[in-house]
Amino acid sequence: MTTIGVPREIKADEYRVAMLPVGVEELTHAGARVLVETGAGLGSGLTDDQYAEAGAEIVETAQEVWAQADLVVKVKEPQPLEWPWMRPGQTLFTYFHFAADETLTRAVIDSGVTAIAYETIRDAKGALPLLTPMSEVAGRMSIQEGAKFLEKPTQGRGILLAGVPGVAPAEVVILGGGVVGSNAAKVAAGLGANVRILDVNLDRLRYLDDIMPPNVTTLYSDRHTIRESLQRADLVIGAVLITGARAPRLVRRQDLALMNTGAVIVDVAIDQGGCVETARPTTHKDPTFAVDGIIHYCVTNMPGAVGRTSTYALCNVTLPYVARMVREGWRALATRDPGFAEGVNIHAGRVTNQAVANTFHLECHAWDALPSLTPV
Repeated sequence: MTTIGVPREIKADEYRVAMLPVGVEELTHAGARVLVETGAGLGSGLTDDQYAEAGAEIVETAQEVWAQADLVVKVKEPQPLEWPWMRPGQTLFTYFHFAADETLTRAVIDSGVTAIAYETIRDAKGALPLLTPMSEVAGRMSIQEGAKFLEKPTQGRGILLAGVPGVAPAEVVILGGGVVGSNAAKVAAGLGANVRILDVNLDRLRYLDDIMPPNVTTLYSDRHTIRESLQRADLVIGAVLITGARAPRLVRRQDLALMNTGAVIVDVAIDQGGCVETARPTTHKDPTFAVDGIIHYCVTNMPGAVGRTSTYALCNVTLPYVARMVREGWRALATRDPGFAEGVNIHAGRVTNQAVANTFHLECHAWDALPSLTPV
């Protein structure tokens, strides 16, 4: 019998939980044992009683969950407090974003766990099904948060995104036309802002040009276009993604001098190291800082603030993979499904994802050439 552990998330201001009660019910019916740490779902409005009624065993401490679980299912990367609880032979299924954190990467390597990352699993179409819903949330939130921090009491320019009759709306620049960027553009355009989306994929730009309203302009992204766009921007959204790798630095420190004092940068790419040179991770409790008069918002778990919405959106896509791991084991699933295999980032003390290995100048190993230590 596979034992699945669902600990309470301890990252600052993280209110999501990695499994819904319906997931517990499905997995226990499939023959798994599911341990849920007490209070794990409260941030998303889910009680211990709901989990217990679905068949979960409620466990008092995170340490007990980690000690008993063959498969630990989380939302965010393990925090330093949790590192000593990881052990060889255990499988950990969560968002890792290794390229942004070498210390975490080496801790997971040293632990001997098998680390399967939500953010690098692909589906049959080559899309990122476990990253997409949180990118949708973060993209939409980026405009909501950016609008708030453009207000003068938060050191912003005092700009209303929509403008009013007789007063121009704000200028929003979005770096990246993927899931985050397109969702940010929809919200910003819906509020009435003038929006520019920059990307290097011309096919993507053609698609966005077809579906976006008239107040959205698509532009090919190069250094000149980025600099020219920064000069006019009230709000900049960093929405760049290279799967598994560190985000490229598209906005340099000297570029801030081109911007208007009180303009806002929301760097959604901060999970992967950030696409703005001056970005550094922040929290929901202390979300912003200023550099050269430019307000930076760089919260690493933006969707965590809307835990109810985000938990349901995330669990809708993760549960089928957890169920398949219970039925087949992760190795059989990875053998059968190459897209799932791309999620195996670290196994048996070795990096098995090329982008992560390249980031830290480590050797990349084929996961199926390494010994099997995990029961799941």
